[in-house]
Amino acid sequence: MSQEKVNEEADYSTVEKKAEVKTFPHDTQDTLPEIGTPERILAERKLVRKLDSRLLPTIVLIYIMNYIDRNGITTARLKGLEEDLGLSDLQYNVVLSILFVSYCPFQIPSNMPRPSWYIGGCVMGWGLTSLLTGITKNYGGILACRIFIGLPEAAFYPGSIYLLSRWYTKKELAFRSAILYTGLLLSNAFGALIAAGILGNMEGKLGIRAWRWYLILFLLGAITICVGIFTIWALPDYPNNTRWIVGDERRLAQARLADDAGEADQDNDKDTPLEGLKMAIKDPLVLTFAVMNAAQLLGLSFINFCDLTQTLGFSTTISLLLAAPPWLIASVVCCLNAWHADKTGERFGHVSGWWWGVILGFIISLSTMSVGGRYVSMFLMACGYAGFSMTAVWVSNVIPRPPSKRAAAIGIVNGVGNLGNLMGSYTWKAEWGPKYHQSMIISLCSLVLSSVMSLAIRQHLLRKNKKLDEDERISMQGANEIRVKEAAILEGISFERAMERRKGFRYLY
Repeated sequence: MSQEKVNEEADYSTVEKKAEVKTFPHDTQDTLPEIGTPERILAERKLVRKLDSRLLPTIVLIYIMNYIDRNGITTARLKGLEEDLGLSDLQYNVVLSILFVSYCPFQIPSNMPRPSWYIGGCVMGWGLTSLLTGITKNYGGILACRIFIGLPEAAFYPGSIYLLSRWYTKKELAFRSAILYTGLLLSNAFGALIAAGILGNMEGKLGIRAWRWYLILFLLGAITICVGIFTIWALPDYPNNTRWIVGDERRLAQARLADDAGEADQDNDKDTPLEGLKMAIKDPLVLTFAVMNAAQLLGLSFINFCDLTQTLGFSTTISLLLAAPPWLIASVVCCLNAWHADKTGERFGHVSGWWWGVILGFIISLSTMSVGGRYVSMFLMACGYAGFSMTAVWVSNVIPRPPSKRAAAIGIVNGVGNLGNLMGSYTWKAEWGPKYHQSMIISLCSLVLSSVMSLAIRQHLLRKNKKLDEDERISMQGANEIRVKEAAILEGISFERAMERRKGFRYLY
């Protein structure tokens, strides 16, 4: 036997021992059921159902609290927040936008050895800050609350998408991410309904203005803190260290993700969060996604800074009631869109196609001030968020390994993207209402730009897949040998067979 072969086998043995300790210390080394067999399919379905029943409801609940929390002052404005705190239009816009000054830079979910504790702690942090927002007395107080609420909120969305990507395959991730995102859409629907009740019936109770009752009761500072405590128990961590996933299920959870990309979904010793950040920053694809996302969120920024139902001319209560149906329909559309994206593996049309519906909605609103026309346009605008819910999923699909780079990429794309929301706070000016023609034209142009960039991303990925089809050896140029070997150990197959599976990797476009 050649010395080179001896060294390779010794190296493989070392990796195997290392992976055995790190990856599944309580498992046997028996081969898992073959991929595609009834036994394997049944085992995976059981694992996914277990995750779905615990992980998804928890993060949806958190996201509902997150967006009610963040957008509460937009609703509170309807019942005198500006007058009571003595805010000018400029100061109000600063209060809206200052959140993103702290929110954008802290998007990268850092190193989360225990996501359940990390995310749960963040939820408790913004719950406490929410509670304080309802009792603030002046401009300085509410400004401070908005700055500090952005810090814990920043970790949640990119951290949640990254956590989902550590459990679900690329053909399962879009639908689960859409379920997460319905938390935002439902918060707009039910938030408006409950706000209508509080703002319509609590004015002056115990000498307290209705908007303060809304912020204290409905932003649910105390309840949000309780949700944070619940999160620590309910959320999983990672497949290799979750308390309630053990034995064969733990090994299967890791093996199916390894098969998804041809490499184990684990960082090596050198794949630190800092190295992952450096790799993501140097990747032009990540930066293209980031700019595309910023243009997209500028185009959709009406959700944060303007209740468009106010432009219909009804009372505050009726306006809030009318705001619910578009978001309920958008929630259904979001899930159906993601389900179809998972079934087909297509990404471009499921992301950018909905922006053209929003553009049509803007054109309708620019053309008429009739109640019927403008209300129909609001349904089209709300459904645009079905595309946004797929953006982070697309990033995760095309930057799968190493996990540290994937986490940084998701954080960068979402962080830079929220600069679009920062710009949006000055786009939807009260002085431009009730028509908001200038705001809609700016948003329309932004969505056209994001559509062009998403098309460029699609064509780039098509070219990369074409090269992989022409020469499968190219697929191994970016492969990490250690992670491929760990994938082989997880499946209980040979390294050579794992390498063959790695050659089947393709980008979703």
